[in-house]
Amino acid sequence: MATKFIGAHVSAAGGVENAPVNASKIGATAFALFTKNQRQWKAKPLTDENIEKFKSNCKEYGFSPRHILPHDSYLINLGHPEKAGIEKSRDAFLDEMQRCEQLGLELLNFHPGSYLKKISEDDCLKRVAESVNIALDKTNGVTAVLENTAGQGTNVGYKFEHLARIIELVDDKSRVGVCIDTCHGWAGGYDFLSDDGYENSWNAFDDIVGFKYLRGIHLNDAKKDVGSKVDRHASLGEGYMEKKTFSRMMKDKRFDDVPIILETPNPDIWADEIEWLKKEAGK
Repeated sequence: MATKFIGAHVSAAGGVENAPVNASKIGATAFALFTKNQRQWKAKPLTDENIEKFKSNCKEYGFSPRHILPHDSYLINLGHPEKAGIEKSRDAFLDEMQRCEQLGLELLNFHPGSYLKKISEDDCLKRVAESVNIALDKTNGVTAVLENTAGQGTNVGYKFEHLARIIELVDDKSRVGVCIDTCHGWAGGYDFLSDDGYENSWNAFDDIVGFKYLRGIHLNDAKKDVGSKVDRHASLGEGYMEKKTFSRMMKDKRFDDVPIILETPNPDIWADEIEWLKKEAGK
């Protein structure tokens, strides 16, 4: 049985039901998608047909809900310092959670948020946790999955301590998790490349957050050096992290059974990248 579940963030153009088909075409065993247009606040509700076809296509192509990692809209800021902004974001996030519920999905990946130089980092983290609590209270079965950030601008979530703080403040710990983006972690100052850096970074993650909360990986190389705080994804082996980082992760049992999702910049080579990762996992 496969222990690594590898895919990419595939297109859902024409309907969410097309995402599993697109994932299958590139040899994926996991995938990510947007369940609505990520650049718009509101979207048409999913139809019964969308929902049934999505579920049947997932079944046909062998995708389990635990290996599908939907991503919410980039417009949402659950740590927004202002009343109008936070209310709009919370409403939109709840809609995203409900869409996942309808599709029978178990996870929703999101970026924690930004304090916009108007409140403290910790106040922003508290707002994020409060936002998650509100959404969890109104939904069932879907886990809110925090993604670490690169630390650009006023974004929170670039330190493992930020993720741990949000988890600490979430009431239902069984429905909160973490997705680690390797490019973001690298940009945030975690050295995944050197032997010592790799061990120290992942051990720190386990100590501060805990692998029990790991629900996904975004596997991306980085165009800028470690600690740059700049979010620029590169194809595997074409950035600072080198292929050996990703080869090592494929052999690391700590990343078994979670969706490992490429967001590398060239979709034309996703099938090749997935094939290479599968080979490395099997060695």
